[in-house]
Amino acid sequence: MTSLLLRGRTLSFLGEPKGVADHGSYRYEEDGGLLIRDGRIAAAGAFADIAAAAGDTPVVDHRPHLILPGLIDAHAHMPQMQVIASYGAELLDWLNTYTFPEESKFSDAAHAARIAGLFLDELLRHGTTTVAAYCSVHPQSADALFAAAEARGMLIVAGKVMMDRNAPDGVLDTARAGYDDTKALIARWHGRGRLHYAITPRFAITSTPAQMEAAGALAREHPDLHVQTHLSENHAEIALTLDLYPGAPDYTGVYERYGLLGPKSLFGHCIHLSEREADALAETGSVAIFCPTSNLFLGSGLYDYQRYRRRARPLRRAIATDVGGGTNYSMLRTLDEGYKVIALNGEKLDPLSSFWQATRGNAEALSLGGRIGTLEPGKDADLVVLDAAATPAMRLRMETIETLAEELFLLQTLGDDRAVAEAYLAGKAMKGGLLT
Repeated sequence: MTSLLLRGRTLSFLGEPKGVADHGSYRYEEDGGLLIRDGRIAAAGAFADIAAAAGDTPVVDHRPHLILPGLIDAHAHMPQMQVIASYGAELLDWLNTYTFPEESKFSDAAHAARIAGLFLDELLRHGTTTVAAYCSVHPQSADALFAAAEARGMLIVAGKVMMDRNAPDGVLDTARAGYDDTKALIARWHGRGRLHYAITPRFAITSTPAQMEAAGALAREHPDLHVQTHLSENHAEIALTLDLYPGAPDYTGVYERYGLLGPKSLFGHCIHLSEREADALAETGSVAIFCPTSNLFLGSGLYDYQRYRRRARPLRRAIATDVGGGTNYSMLRTLDEGYKVIALNGEKLDPLSSFWQATRGNAEALSLGGRIGTLEPGKDADLVVLDAAATPAMRLRMETIETLAEELFLLQTLGDDRAVAEAYLAGKAMKGGLLT
């Protein structure tokens, strides 16, 4: 049995905070201890209490840093690492000009393996321990990402995109091939170690009705699997979708028709939802994913987080980087930009709620709350250690910080990969020992 005792200031959320004064929404230990056995949290609490029961278990002392559950990214594109920071286009032009040519390179298994490893290592450098990721249309791209995650012991959700129209030949499959390739990948990877497969029609524009039928069939045949796709990101995208599916009441109605809504369905962006669409997502338990850096960079619009949270039928929500439409790999930077988007909609999101969203909130949105997202005994020991004095500017500001909420807000406002002192996957320290 492999055991480890971590010491530091521990923070874990018990539920969604109702503001900075909601101290009952989290558990914080100024001198905390986490006992890890065989990759899971065996005990959590005050260090003195945990140490007394831990015997001669080796101790790693992370004081004065904060130890939280690992950050979770609910929507990101692995093949787009070399697309990030591409100038001057809105969504559809951006896909055609930059993304599709780049994704065509993933027909090369060696290229796919290289980028998959770099992708996961970059996430880990930024404190992200779980991601819901899109691969390219090529099965070898999904093989590469799952193999890289398995080698690192990383819990991921991923799938090859299905797309059989409105893109260059090098990134197209067919309705039949998309179905067959997905079935084979599910058999090869889903449930192996910490790996979860997601049925992944890229979005309605790049799938024919026949392929959408195939995606729906896969969802019916594998009801335990995630479904991930894009929804309501850009006005031109919405208009083209309705042209391609003239019988649909709206964009959401396309996915509704093919049985793709549900509690494990992850919809990226969801910026311009009508009330009917929001009701459809809420009633099915579908997840609307907030991608603030991407939405700002591509000029797509402002996700109305507080409206979706407070409406009579609230939406399940997650937050994500969306690399490479997004501008960085950091969930801290993503929280910062999310705060600004919400402010532009006339409200604010407090820092406790931000960190709840990036940990427990995202875990629950991905239907993985039973395994990750908190520091509760029995959970997988996926952790991040954050240093709020990692840079000169942060150290200076920390001189005036008086509360935990203020420290969290500093981390999300000025923090980036430099604030990540360590990341653990199933109890294994990763940042100092990345594989690529």
